[in-house]
Amino acid sequence: MKLLEFVLLGMLMEGEMSGYDLKKTIDSTVGHFYNASYGSLYPALKRLADKGHVSMKETADSKNRKLYALLPEGREAFMQWLAEPQNSRRELLIRVFFFDYLEEGIRMEHLQGYRHAAEREVRELDAVRSVVESELAGIERPEDYYYRVSVLDYGLMHAKMQREWIQNIMERKSLNHVNPDK
Repeated sequence: MKLLEFVLLGMLMEGEMSGYDLKKTIDSTVGHFYNASYGSLYPALKRLADKGHVSMKETADSKNRKLYALLPEGREAFMQWLAEPQNSRRELLIRVFFFDYLEEGIRMEHLQGYRHAAEREVRELDAVRSVVESELAGIERPEDYYYRVSVLDYGLMHAKMQREWIQNIMERKSLNHVNPDK
């Protein structure tokens, strides 16, 4: 299944919604880092209905809206996907957004894996940065590579930020788990 289909299943975990409601919910939540157009949303809802993951009923109101609801097969597919390791960077924020549906042990296992991957990326980019710096020191016009090096800097800063963000989530959750009143 496509990522959008899992996003839709996750949104429908909250309850029945129209396509319009789903689009607005996506835009106001995960839409800050994931985009879904109406042109992709409705075909995805049709695929989910065809697979038996969601039901669709037409309303008798003046708007003739279609309401979509999560079926047990859809919930099972969503929970299975959510419990799997992430496949791409793009999925990280989507998965973490829906982590409240996972058991604590699975959440922490995934967060530890994400943190480990971010730490590995920081080490790899630090090594690349060292090589680049030594190569730049030996050329006549290192400023000609300013923007290329800036992209490397961005990657390193992003990896460090992601590592710290994941660590922060784990620490806050751990504190809240020990003292649920906070």
